[in-house]
Parts: sequence; C-alpha cells; structure tokens
Amino acid sequence: MSSIPSSSEPTTTAPGAIACDIFCAVIDNFGDIGVCWRLARQLAGEHGWQVRVFVDDLHAFQKLCPALALDRARQKVGSIVVEHWHEPEHAGDTLEVADIVIEAFACELPSVYVAAMAQRERAPVWFNLEYLSAEDWVADFHLRPSPHPRYPLTKTFFFPGLGPGTGGVLKERHLDAARADFERSPAARDAWWRDTTGRATPSAATTVISLFAYENPAVDSLLEQWRDSDAPVVLLVPEGRISGAVARFFGTATFAAGTHAERGSLSAHALGFTEQTGYDALLWASDINFVRGEDSFVRAQWAAKPFVWHIYPQVDDAHLPKLDAALAHYTRPLPDDARAALGRFWHAWNGVGQPDWADFQRHRASFTSRAAEWAAELAQVGDLAGNLALFAKTQLK
Repeated sequence: MSSIPSSSEPTTTAPGAIACDIFCAVIDNFGDIGVCWRLARQLAGEHGWQVRVFVDDLHAFQKLCPALALDRARQKVGSIVVEHWHEPEHAGDTLEVADIVIEAFACELPSVYVAAMAQRERAPVWFNLEYLSAEDWVADFHLRPSPHPRYPLTKTFFFPGLGPGTGGVLKERHLDAARADFERSPAARDAWWRDTTGRATPSAATTVISLFAYENPAVDSLLEQWRDSDAPVVLLVPEGRISGAVARFFGTATFAAGTHAERGSLSAHALGFTEQTGYDALLWASDINFVRGEDSFVRAQWAAKPFVWHIYPQVDDAHLPKLDAALAHYTRPLPDDARAALGRFWHAWNGVGQPDWADFQRHRASFTSRAAEWAAELAQVGDLAGNLALFAKTQLK
C-alpha cells in the first residue's frame, strides 16, 4: 500500500535537545505500540526531542514500522533509538535516564531504571500515559500527581481525551494539509486505488467502506446487507482479525492481501497490513470507516468521514459506558433521529442488537456533515504530543 509523506518524520535532533524515554509493553494488539510510535515520531519530528522507545514485542512493532530489524537489541529508526525491552530488568545498554520518562498504559518500569531516576541530580518528569477515554472523570484526573512510595519521585497521570481539560489526542501538524491535498487531487486518489487494489477509483454512486475490526459476530449480517444493497458497495479490508469471517462469507479459503471477491452489490479487496501513514490514506479514500481500539479510532476522527467504532471488549461489558461517552461527545448536536440511529448502529457493532444498514444510510448526510464539524471541535482541545511537551517544559524549568 502506498504511503504519504509526513512532515513529522524524525529528523536529526540538535545537541542538548530534551531527552525522552518511552516504555511500551505490547498487550495483544497494535494499539499500544501504535500510539507510542506516533508519539515518539511527533516528539522527535515536531519538537526536536531526542527519543528512545523501549518495546517488548518487536514483531508487532515491525508491522507498523517495516524498517525495524527483529534481531537487534538496539537500533535507530530515523533519529529515534529503539531498544528491545526483552527482560523485566532490561533498560538498554545504559542506565542514562532521560529528562522525560513516559510509562505508557501503566506498564511497569524496570526497577533498576526507577532507582536510577531517583539517583539523578535532577529528577526526570515522569508521565503515566493512560488509555484514551471520553468519560467525564478524565478531566478531573488529568495531570494529577502521584508520589512514589519509596523514592523522591512524582509520576503525573496524563489522560488522552475528547474534551476540554484532557490531554487531547495525537495529531501531526501536517495532517490536515495532507488530507486536503489527497481529497482535491483526482490523480492522487486514482494512483492510490490502482496501487492499493489494482482497480480504478470507484464511481461516485459507490459507497466505499474500510473495515478494520476485532472478531465480530455482527459482520455476517452486515456483509449480507451490503450484498443486497441497491447501490454498489466496495469494501477495503486490511488483513487482520476480521479476515476469516470475510473469507467465509465469500467462500474462499483465506482473505489474504491481494484477494478480490464479489457477491451481489458487494465487492471486496483484501489489503496488506500497512504502516501508519498508509492507513491515513485508506481512511481518506473511504466514505465510511469501521475502526477498532484506540489508534485507528483517533485517525478516523481526523479523517473527517463518518465512522463506526469497535471498542476493545472488556469483561462484564465494562467497555459500553466508554462507548456511550464517546457517542455523547460526537453526536451531541445531531438531530434526535440521527443521534439515535448512530447510537443503535455503534451498539449493534459492539454486540448489542443487529446492525441495520438501511437505518444508517438514511442519516448519511447528517453523519458526513457532523464528521467534519467534529474534527474541527476536537482540534480545539490541542494535540496530545503538543500538550504533553508544553506541560513537560513547565516542569523542567
């Protein structure tokens, strides 16, 4: 899949630049390292920081960063140093502690590193970067300090969020301009389609949908509705956890990258897993985006297109209040019927009810208008990397 240029790619950092270490433990998806890698690239490329990333799963990381070597304990990608955090006590070849330490998603820092933090002449600014949540309580806990029980260190909780008083979400400075360039260039879009699918850009009468999701029992019903649609539907499916269900629907052994299939009004293209900048172009090329987890959820909002979120499922349906909180922010100014329709569809996609495509389609114009408005609203909160960098600098003074 083709990628787009990024002005936030890491560049050479200046001597004396702020040093930042980011620690990331990959759980079972790409979201953790996806967020950390975006943050690292933005802090290096836009803020000139000297960044190291400690990550325990290079295989997952390589999916998002193909330049990464799997057999190296320490390497550089652009100006960013990547350490394979392969043992609990491992903190790289040196215990030189950075000015800023980011503990992503409550991963536990190596005890030797924490001890070295305490020995540093000037204590580092220590963040616990939390998962994104749209719930109201986030603003109350954002930037709350937490003293260490043994050392003279203080950790600050940094909460991404969708509303004022939170850390915001990641957004590179160049992103809006890159999206606008893509959208106003028929040649760029056609080149993307031919490179990605081997086909020309679909006609304006076609609804293009990107489908990135966890395993989902609702997908069979939705595929059938798209098959029986009055208008053509083109489905773009990045290889992943939903691929097996799509393969079964089309009666193919697999739905690996490069596969094309058709049934009724529905045609589908299987896409290879793409690096992060390539995923943005996929969102821009689609009319509606189905996204999952945190990273793709954020990118869909910046794409300014209608989207459907598959939130990471938790036991006892603990994820549903988080889904409703995001819906409350996103749908607030919609007409009552459109707001209710989008709520029904998101809930059905997350296991509560059955998705009704015709009901969703009736409100497409409202959803499209709202998507653009929401991207502008969300930008007012500020981007996460910029907000974090600004606060960190106040603590370093």
